[in-house]
Amino acid sequence: MITIHVPAMTARQDVRVISARISDIPGVRRAIDAAGHPALLLVDTISSLGSIDYRHDEWGVDVTVAGSQKGLMLPPGLSFNAVSPKARAASKHATLPRAYWAWDEIIDANRNGYWPTTPATNLLYGLDAALDQLLEEGLANVFARHARHGDATRAAVRAWGLQILCQDPAEYSDSLTAVLMPEGHDADAFRRIVLERFDMSLGTGLSRLAGRVFRIGHLGDFNDLTLMGTLAGVEMGLAIAQVPHRAGGVAAAMASLAVPPVAAVRDATLAHAPP
Repeated sequence: MITIHVPAMTARQDVRVISARISDIPGVRRAIDAAGHPALLLVDTISSLGSIDYRHDEWGVDVTVAGSQKGLMLPPGLSFNAVSPKARAASKHATLPRAYWAWDEIIDANRNGYWPTTPATNLLYGLDAALDQLLEEGLANVFARHARHGDATRAAVRAWGLQILCQDPAEYSDSLTAVLMPEGHDADAFRRIVLERFDMSLGTGLSRLAGRVFRIGHLGDFNDLTLMGTLAGVEMGLAIAQVPHRAGGVAAAMASLAVPPVAAVRDATLAHAPP
């Protein structure tokens, strides 16, 4: 057993972008509480907010970090924090010198509707429109749409005879899918071919998975036709790159999408697991 004497926080990604897996955030919270530990729980939701059900208060998260890109459908440039009273109290007593990363200045300015520095005004207008778009569709429908597209993408990968990196279906991400390349084939070389031939950018493998996986994003301002174009680009690229695979991934995805959409959030096994 390893004993850590003075930890300040536990940090998790809601969706682990390296492996395209969702994290059991409520489970982490329960583990911290069961240990009677004072650590703060910090969660990175950049690849999940606006795409997958997430509950800052209900799950007992202390700091949630989000960004304007991906699920919020904007260019990078805005970041958001949701901060619990416990985290704000800890910040007031923290001794680490900081300026940009402190919350007090922006909280004080926000009380009057201002920012302490020059804001990215155009992105704020874009954010207002993006939030209207999400609320008009309805969050339950947004999450169901992402679940449908995740299911269809995984159906395509299985039909190609390739391996989904995430092995546990309960942890599949509905915002992106990581695909393992067959032995002896370089994922980055394949991605380069797809980019050059079809002007389509697939996600790279990160860290120890560099060159071994490519990632298909299916989140944000995305519909059935966009997904089919994406998967067609992948299937054509596999053939051009001479990557061993079976044809029919696009057809399998179309069959998956033929199932009528359900306007409800997928059963969140991890999110609402009993204590």
